Amino acid sequence: MLGGPLCLLVVAACPSSTGPSIRRCTVADAAVSLAVNQYVSIDPAPDSGCAVFPATTTLAAEYLVVPQLTSGIPGQTAAFRLSGDTILPVPPPSAPAPREATELPPAERFHTYLRLGDERRSWGFAPEANGGARLPQASATSSPPGMNSLRTFQVCAKTDCTRFDRVGARVRARKTKVVIYVDTLAPVGGLDSTALDSIGDTFEQRLYAIDTAAFGRESDIDSNTVVLVLMTNTVNKLVSTADCNSGGFIAGFFFGADLDPAFQTDSRSNKGEVFYSMVADPAGTLSCAHSTSLVETFVPITFIHEFQHMISFGQHVLTRGGNGEVLWLNEGFSHYAEELGGRSYALSPGGQVTDCTVGTTECTYYNGDLLDAYDYMDSTSRHFLLPTAGIGSLAERGAAWLFVRYVVDHYAAGNTMADWNTLTRAMVSTSQTGAQNIASATGVPFTTSVSRWALANYVTDRGGAPPELQYTSWRLHSVYSSLHNQRPNTFKNFYPLVPSLSAGRDVNLNGTLRAGSGIYHRATQPAGDPGFTLSFTAPNGGPISANTLPRLNVLRLQ
Repeated sequence: MLGGPLCLLVVAACPSSTGPSIRRCTVADAAVSLAVNQYVSIDPAPDSGCAVFPATTTLAAEYLVVPQLTSGIPGQTAAFRLSGDTILPVPPPSAPAPREATELPPAERFHTYLRLGDERRSWGFAPEANGGARLPQASATSSPPGMNSLRTFQVCAKTDCTRFDRVGARVRARKTKVVIYVDTLAPVGGLDSTALDSIGDTFEQRLYAIDTAAFGRESDIDSNTVVLVLMTNTVNKLVSTADCNSGGFIAGFFFGADLDPAFQTDSRSNKGEVFYSMVADPAGTLSCAHSTSLVETFVPITFIHEFQHMISFGQHVLTRGGNGEVLWLNEGFSHYAEELGGRSYALSPGGQVTDCTVGTTECTYYNGDLLDAYDYMDSTSRHFLLPTAGIGSLAERGAAWLFVRYVVDHYAAGNTMADWNTLTRAMVSTSQTGAQNIASATGVPFTTSVSRWALANYVTDRGGAPPELQYTSWRLHSVYSSLHNQRPNTFKNFYPLVPSLSAGRDVNLNGTLRAGSGIYHRATQPAGDPGFTLSFTAPNGGPISANTLPRLNVLRLQ
C-alpha cells in the first residue's frame, strides 16, 4: 500500500492513513534511527504514516528532508504539505508556478516539437497519400556526394513545420563520414572554404567518433555512407530578430521524419541522415546577426547534441521498430553528449571535473549544461525531471543532464570513458524507454535511483556522504564556486541548491511536487530536544495519490 501520510518521531498528533480522524504516533510505531550521513527513502504508507525518530542527547541534529514523486511517469504532479509537530491549519495549495503559464520562446518550442515528434513518431501532419509531389533527389549511392555537387532539400520553415522551404545547396566540404552542404543563397561574408573544411574535420575526427562510441552507429537509409550537414538560411529565419534577441536562436536541428519509414514517400522528408544548421550572417539580413566565429563555436556543439538524437531515433525506431526515446531522457543523453565533447579537449577526458574556466574550449561545450543545471537546482520546486508536454525550460534540460550523469557515474562497470560508453550504448540500443530503460540498465527500481539522485544533488562532495550520493565525475561545489567567482551576475550563489531552513517542529512546507523533482528543506533539532513530528500528506491531510510513489527522503547532516 502506498501514498499514506508520514509522521516523523515522537509523540504528536498525526492524521490516519484512512481519513481525517487523528491518532497519536507512539513508540510502538516504526522507528527510523539515522547516524550522521545515513539516509532513508520513506514510503509514507506503512504504520499509518508514523515513524519514530530518537530524541537528541548532548548533540544537536540536523536533517535534510526531500519530498519527491518517484514513479517514473512523466508529467505527474501532486499537491502536498510537510508540517512539523502538531497538525497545523491546512494551508491552501500553492498556485501553479508562473513558468507553466508562460509561453516558451520559439527556439524552445521548436526543439520540444521535434523531440515529442521523435517520441510519438508524429509531427502534426500525416504522410502524403501516394507519395505527394516528389522533389528531385540525389540517387542513393554507395559513396558520398562529390564536391560542389548540387542538391535540393525540403527544410522545415516554421517552428511547427506547417511550412517547408525548398532549398538548393552545394557541397562545400567532403569528409569520409560527414559532408557539408551550404545554401546557394547564403549571405555574403559567411564561412569560407578553409573554415568549412575545419568544421568538417571537427565533426568527423572528434564529434562523430564521440557520439558513435557513446551511443552507437547512426542509420544509413540513403546508402551514401555519410551524415549530411545542411547549412541553410531557413534555420536562421525560424526565429525573428526580436525573438532571437530576447529568447535565443536555433543553431541547428535533426528532424525525425527524414528517417521515419512512414514518411519515406513524403516530399517533406529528405529520406536520409541530415543535420540542419544555421549559416553565418554577419550583417543580420535573415534574423539577428551571427558572426562566422559564433557559427564556428556553436554549430559543433549543436551537432554533437543533435547527432545523438539522430542515432537514438535510428536505434529505437529503425532497428527495433518502436517509438523514439521519451523526451526527458532523450534530452539528457544529448546534453551528456555536449559534456563528452568538452571533455575531449581536456587533458584527462574521463577524469573528475573540478573547474570550468570560461573561454576555454572544454568549458564552452558544457557551460550550457552547467548553467541549465544551476537554474534547475536553484528552483527545483518549479520544474520537472520528467516533463510530458515538452521541456518547459532550460532548467529541465539541466535536470535531465544531471540525472544521466549521475546514472553513468554509479551504474557503469567502471570509471573509464570506455565503461561509460558501454552503459550509454546499451541504453540507446534498446526498445525500452524512459524510467523502464533506466531500471533495466541500472538493475535497481527507478524509485531507488531517482531518490538517491535527489539527495546527491545537495550532498555531493560533502565529506562523509555515502558514495552513492555523490557524483564521481564532477566536483560540483568546486565547479560552481569557480563559476560564481568568474560570473557572479549569472551564477549568483557559490552553489545553486539552497534548502529552506527551520527547527524541526516548525517545518511547514506546502506546494506542488513535480515528477522526479524534489523540494529541499533542512530541519534542525537542538541538543536535548525530545523529538518532533513531520506529517507528509496531501493538503487535506489525506494520502498523496499512491500511483505517484511519493517518498520522503531523509539524510542526517549532523
